[in-house]
Parts: sequence; structure tokens; C-alpha cells
Amino acid sequence: MKRISGILCGLALLTTTTLAAVGQDHAKLTERLTSAQAVINEVMATPDKGIPQDILAGAACVVVVPSYKKGAFIIGGQYGQGVATCRSPNGWSAPVFVRLEGGSFGWQIGGQTTDLVLVAMNQQGLQHMLSSKFKLGADAAASAGPVGRNSQASTDASMRAEFLTYSRSQGLFAGLDLDGTVLSQNADDTRAEYGADVPFEVVLKGNKTVPVNARSFVRTVARYFVVSKDAQKDKQ
Repeated sequence: MKRISGILCGLALLTTTTLAAVGQDHAKLTERLTSAQAVINEVMATPDKGIPQDILAGAACVVVVPSYKKGAFIIGGQYGQGVATCRSPNGWSAPVFVRLEGGSFGWQIGGQTTDLVLVAMNQQGLQHMLSSKFKLGADAAASAGPVGRNSQASTDASMRAEFLTYSRSQGLFAGLDLDGTVLSQNADDTRAEYGADVPFEVVLKGNKTVPVNARSFVRTVARYFVVSKDAQKDKQ
């Protein structure tokens, strides 16, 4: 009897520990989603210095890699954790979680952190998002994105690149060359978010309900990355 009781106590302790770890992981992901939402809001707070409307309207996917106070984005080690959503027939998709790794950003002297925004501009970019890993500039054509209301510049850039890349540091938002940077799926974090292994394709194609903790982030992306009425008329 004592042995059975000991086993039961051990199982209960293991279950409690596991649930606590799951709760901590989910809280971490919620914080990342909140940070990503804040990045989008801050970038678009000044439209004349934000992402051009043509880019917003034509985006197929959006990836946000926010900086973290405790060094989740490590300059030099160049490792960032981000979140991504894609446009689907059902609206902007539920999010998936990604990693960003690559060469050092030489202009970030003294360990300065930054927020990154990557915009997939076409179906080729979307297909790369569905793959497990790809390198910007090698596997997927990438370009520093235009900023502001310069429609001609944004049109030219979107025609050339599968991805447009941006950075925001110390209040300055600008295009950034991220060639050589590797974007890969973070299956562990995506599993923690959904409680099971869910293929990125299922999520990013809009076939997964947006979790409660991700609704604000997805709504924020949907608020800004909209197709203008003029663009809609042109397609009709």
C-alpha cells in the first residue's frame, strides 16, 4: 500500500511540474505575441515613416521578431524568436512561431537590440514560409523595404523581392539588408501554443482557429495590412 501511495504521489508531482512548465511556456509565448503587436503599432503610428500602403496591401505574410529586455535577441550570436501570420481566404491566419539566425549586424555597436519586420510579398514568399527552413538572399530573394508613402519605390521593391525586410531601433524604422539570415520553424513553441504538433501549412493557410492569446496580434496585423478600396476596384 505504501509503495502504491508513493507511486501515486510521484505521478501527481510529475503532473503538477509538467502543467507548471506548460503554463510558463504559454506565458512566454503570450508575451512574445504582445511584444510583436506593440512593434506593429509603433511602426505604423507614423504613416509617413512606416510601411507604404502598397506593401501593406500586397503582403502575403508578416513576420515580427521583437527585441527582449533579457536578451532573447542576442546580437553577435544573432538569434531571435518571432511570430508569423499569413493572409488566407479566412482572413489573417493564426500565428506560428519562428527563429531567425544569421550574420552579425555590423551597425549595432555595443549590443544594441532591434525589432525586425519581414513581409512576404507573393506566393513564392508564402511557400518559403511553409518550409521548415530557408535563407534570405539565397533561397528567397530579399530586399531592404521602402519606408513612407513613396508608392513608386514600394511598387518597384515588391516586384523584385519575395521578402521585404525592416528594422526598428531606438525609434528609427528603416529597411535593412538581411541577406544570409536563416528563418526556420520553431516547432516546439508552436506545439506549446496549440497543445499538439500542428503543421505550419495548416495554421498559415487559415485552417486553425486563432487562439485567445493571439487575437490582439492578428487583429492588429489585419488593421494595417489591408487592401485599399481603390486596389479592390482595380481587381474587379
